[in-house]
Amino acid sequence: MSIIRLGLCVSGVYAMFLLWAIAQERLSVPFQSIDGQSAHKFKSALFIGTCQSFLSSLSALTYILIRGKSGSSLPALLGLSLAAKTDNGASDAKKVINGRTPNSCNAPSSSSSYRNRLLLGYLQCSTFITLAAPFGFAALSYITYPTMVLGKSCKLVPVMLMNVLLYRRRFAPHKYLVVAMVTAGISVFMFFGDEKPSKGSNGAQSQSPYGQLLGVAYLLVNLILDGAVNSTQDEIFSRYKVSGQQMMFWINAFCTVLSVTLGTLPLPHIPVLHPTAGAQSEFASAVAFVKEHPSIVLPLVQFSLTGALGQLFIFETLQHFGSLTLVTITLTRKMFTMILSVVIYNHKLTLGQWLGAAIVFAGISLWAVAQERRRS
Repeated sequence: MSIIRLGLCVSGVYAMFLLWAIAQERLSVPFQSIDGQSAHKFKSALFIGTCQSFLSSLSALTYILIRGKSGSSLPALLGLSLAAKTDNGASDAKKVINGRTPNSCNAPSSSSSYRNRLLLGYLQCSTFITLAAPFGFAALSYITYPTMVLGKSCKLVPVMLMNVLLYRRRFAPHKYLVVAMVTAGISVFMFFGDEKPSKGSNGAQSQSPYGQLLGVAYLLVNLILDGAVNSTQDEIFSRYKVSGQQMMFWINAFCTVLSVTLGTLPLPHIPVLHPTAGAQSEFASAVAFVKEHPSIVLPLVQFSLTGALGQLFIFETLQHFGSLTLVTITLTRKMFTMILSVVIYNHKLTLGQWLGAAIVFAGISLWAVAQERRRS
């Protein structure tokens, strides 16, 4: 049964997020204005994130209500009851998450304290996600999408780093070797790259050497925050008896609240996080952009819908197999994402870049083989 579940998770992640990646890259390049006289890049990562997080929380809630046991209270269905089982149909058997077995004894003794600490953990994840997304989106103004995809393959590094620093976990020696291979591969890829990102209104700045370094810096911030998200999710699963869909609902609900708040307040100009001019609502500027550039609607809908459905498979994988298995799946998916991006958007990769990519995915293959031997 676990093999079938894993196969379904892998298939769902691949199908949804390959379509999601196509839409994400389209959102990162300029859109023609309605008068056909100019082209501009869409800058509001908060608006894009809000669309996806809202649909994701809605799809998770729908899944929970459909799969939940009849007669269960809403707090129990949403995983807020101390005595609640995984009422959305998940197994009550103990799960092993990255070598650790969830222990209900770690949960606080009172229902109120249990609920508050659980919600605080969800809010922590949502804050990391809300802050991480704008940095990843901003990086695409300075580096190409294949570079971004391969750079995200280094997610193994921050996931392991955050697990070690925040929760004092340790990993097998071969995993450190994999991290070294992935890091070396992405370094080779970056060194031999000569393609520039698509120009927008700030094209000259984005194609300067300084712009390349800035794009890499934004990507590193995104990766570190992503690592903090995954390690915190593992900690929640190890301490509280919640399902992947319950976590998906709460994290995305909090993300929606946070991004809507940041997007509607007339905040001053903040690089990356609030790129709109000072004392303006970012969502108002985003809506004006959509009206002026209607061709953005289709990729925006594709991005939000496939991201929402894909997260159902993401959290199912996370619940039953842990974040390191999930990262392994998503990293192999990124190999096909990069190839698909090269084919669809006609990127030109040098021989050295293909070598760097081969080193990265060789490391990932080593990880997968070691994981399989560990199970057998």
